[in-house]
Amino acid sequence: MKYKTKEKIKTTFGFFGMIIIVICWIYPVFFLLVNANKTSAQYAKGDKTEIIFGNQIFENIVKAWNIGLGDGVLNSLFYGLVGSSIAVFFAFLAAFAIVRLKMNNGLWWFLLIYSGTVFPFQMFLIPLFEAYVVFGIYNTKFGLTLFYVAICIPFATFVLRGFFLTVPWELQEAAKVEGATNFQIIYKIMMPLAKAPLMLVFLIQFTWIWNDLLFGMVLSRSVGVRPVTTALAGMQSLYRQVDAPTILTATLMASIPTLLIFLLLQKHFIRGLTLGSMNAGK
Repeated sequence: MKYKTKEKIKTTFGFFGMIIIVICWIYPVFFLLVNANKTSAQYAKGDKTEIIFGNQIFENIVKAWNIGLGDGVLNSLFYGLVGSSIAVFFAFLAAFAIVRLKMNNGLWWFLLIYSGTVFPFQMFLIPLFEAYVVFGIYNTKFGLTLFYVAICIPFATFVLRGFFLTVPWELQEAAKVEGATNFQIIYKIMMPLAKAPLMLVFLIQFTWIWNDLLFGMVLSRSVGVRPVTTALAGMQSLYRQVDAPTILTATLMASIPTLLIFLLLQKHFIRGLTLGSMNAGK
């Protein structure tokens, strides 16, 4: 009886704890929605938690989109989709070569690739900016995409290397006996097996690219190139004052794509996390 009572108490506390956590997450979204549906005058003189019914949020959406957010969203979608896809593809090939092809000094090659995440990103700013100016790729989509691909490869290689270490060697040996080439092994065996970790890594890298502000500000300056976070920062610049409801609406709009991608890839995301925890225990 005492054991059951303790379990009920733990369950009750856990339930209320989850409710508190949910409220803490929902309240900022509620605050955004409520104030995004106001005019600048209503926001300035009213209670910030006051609910005002109307369609002002649609006007704020159009205004935010037209003053630069639209270009930023499209640019970040391009950087996120293209940059993450290319980075994950090259990381997949690198991890396969290091682990499954047993490259000479494979560990050192992996450490060389992974060293890209060891140093603070601020160290790269000045030499990267100067190199981009010299090669003429500063303030270009190609330049930003190239950087995002390069910066995302190390972590993706780290995750996929851990996955390849858990794949039974018997699968690869049996395929070799049947006369399969390395490219056939990659395409027909490894890629289907790695679907969950590939989706997991893609989601993580896409989210990182989407939320990047530092390199977006340093490596771009024009509306047609800068990512969405830089566009949001530009709305609050000294020379371009935008009313608070429009900024809140833009912030809400900027958070939607990553949420949608997470919902679409949720199944693979959870499977990838589960696989990672199982691998960690081996």
